[in-house]
Amino acid sequence: MPMIMPIRDLRNTSTISELAHKKQEPIFITKNGYSDLVVMSAELYERFARINRIDQAIFEAEKEVEEGGEPIALDAAIESLDGKYYGTL
Repeated sequence: MPMIMPIRDLRNTSTISELAHKKQEPIFITKNGYSDLVVMSAELYERFARINRIDQAIFEAEKEVEEGGEPIALDAAIESLDGKYYGTL
């Protein structure tokens, strides 16, 4: 169940911070009964950002293939990535 709080509760920043770190899920802040903000721990934000980067890379790869790009074998992709990681390419 999502956590929902009214905006007036933002005055108690320490409690919200503790809650965000303990629950590791977004806290939805409402203003006049409508969704207004989302508060989360930095760790959770980084996890969401990492997942978003992965999803974006997959989307871009699928689009490239749809536009006629040639898929490469997994072994070749890993070898290419290893070379970039170690600076050999």
